[in-house]
Amino acid sequence: MSTTSTTGTESASGAGAESKVRRVRPVIAIDGPAGAGKSTLAAHLARRFGFLNLETGAMYRALALKAIDHDLSFDEEPELLELAERTRIALKPQLEGNLVLLDGVDVSRRVRDGDVTAAASRVSVHPRLRHWMVEQQRLLGDAGGVVMEGRDIGTVVFPDAEVKIFLDAAPEVRGNRRYRQGGPAQAEVTEEAVIRELKERDARDRNRAESPLRAAEDAVILDSTAMSLEQVLKAAEEIVEAHLGERRR
Repeated sequence: MSTTSTTGTESASGAGAESKVRRVRPVIAIDGPAGAGKSTLAAHLARRFGFLNLETGAMYRALALKAIDHDLSFDEEPELLELAERTRIALKPQLEGNLVLLDGVDVSRRVRDGDVTAAASRVSVHPRLRHWMVEQQRLLGDAGGVVMEGRDIGTVVFPDAEVKIFLDAAPEVRGNRRYRQGGPAQAEVTEEAVIRELKERDARDRNRAESPLRAAEDAVILDSTAMSLEQVLKAAEEIVEAHLGERRR
C-alpha cells in the first residue's frame, strides 16, 4: 500500500520513535477508545493552533473498506497484507476534516459507516499490518505541526510526541453520544446495541497483542464522562497552550 498526504509537511530522516531532531512545532497525539470524540477534538485543535489534522484511523478504515469490497476475511493477515500492497490511500486535510481517497476515489463518508468502523477494529489487530501502518503514520507526521489521533499514537507511533492526550469516557456515555449522532440511518439500532458494540470493541482494542489501547505514562488523561463538548475543547486547548508557553521560554 502507498499512502500520501498533501499536507506540505516533509518528514525528517530517521522518522519514528527514536527521532533525535527537535521539532520546530510539536506533534499532538490524541488517543482513546472508540466514540470518545477524538476526531472532533483533533479537528478543533488543528484549527485552533494552525496545525494539520492527520486522522490516522481513516487509514485502517480505508483498508477495511477495500477488504469488504473484495469480500476478504478480516481474520486472514496474509491476504490483508497482500491487499495493502496494491492499495493507495491518501489523506488530504480540509477545513472540516480529512478527505480520504482510496485508490483515487473519495470514500470520506463511506469509511465512517458502522460496518466499516467495525471491520477496521478487526483488521487492526494484526501485528504485521499494524507495524506497516505505524511506519506510514510516522512518515506523515515526523516533522511536527500535526495533530494525530488514534489508539496508539502516543505509545507506539510517536512515543516522543510533545503533547499527549488520552481522551476517555464511560462506555455508556460514549454509546449514548454515538447513538444520538446516528440519525435516520441508525433508526432500527437500539442504544443498548450501540453500547454493547462499543464495549466489545473496547475489549478487542485493549487486549490485542500488538499495540493495545492504553494511555501513555506521560499522557494527560481527559475523562469527558461528566463534561460538555465545550469543556473538553477548552481543557485540551489549555494543555496545548501550556506546552507552547514552555517552548517560548
